[in-house]
Amino acid sequence: MTDVVFVTGGARSGKSAFALKYAQSFEKRVFLATAEPFDHEMQDRIDRHRQERGDGFVTVEEPLYLDRAIRNLPSGIDVVLVDCLTVWAGNLMHHFESGAGFGIDLRLEALLDTLRNPPCRVILVSNEVGMGIVPENAMARKFRDIAGSVNQKVAALASEAWLLCSGLPLRLK
Repeated sequence: MTDVVFVTGGARSGKSAFALKYAQSFEKRVFLATAEPFDHEMQDRIDRHRQERGDGFVTVEEPLYLDRAIRNLPSGIDVVLVDCLTVWAGNLMHHFESGAGFGIDLRLEALLDTLRNPPCRVILVSNEVGMGIVPENAMARKFRDIAGSVNQKVAALASEAWLLCSGLPLRLK
């Protein structure tokens, strides 16, 4: 049985739809949302995503402490879908970034520790952000580097990994 499933791809590649369909094969489902409604556009996106997944998921909103949210799921949950690690990385930068980024490293290590022995199947969605041009500013390069590190570490730990391109899934492992 696969405990950790990593799903990645570019923006609008179909990764979230793939992950939702994957999770729907389980009876008791939790959707762990990382987005914070910083503006009207983001609130509209959050509302659309809620409508798309319907009432088949219990929704938990946690922008920073994914490890705690996963560990504190009610007993009997079959699967938790985390969407998405890229937004989570941006949240970490916003809330924890100091000169060395130690808060980010601590949060990532806490998540990885939880994923090593999860309470249920965990599906994690993340954007593949490193396939384009090198960003022109330092903050965007830092974000790309953090997101890439998160993706590499979670994918290495996952027992199953998928890449979505133009709506087509490619199994990586």
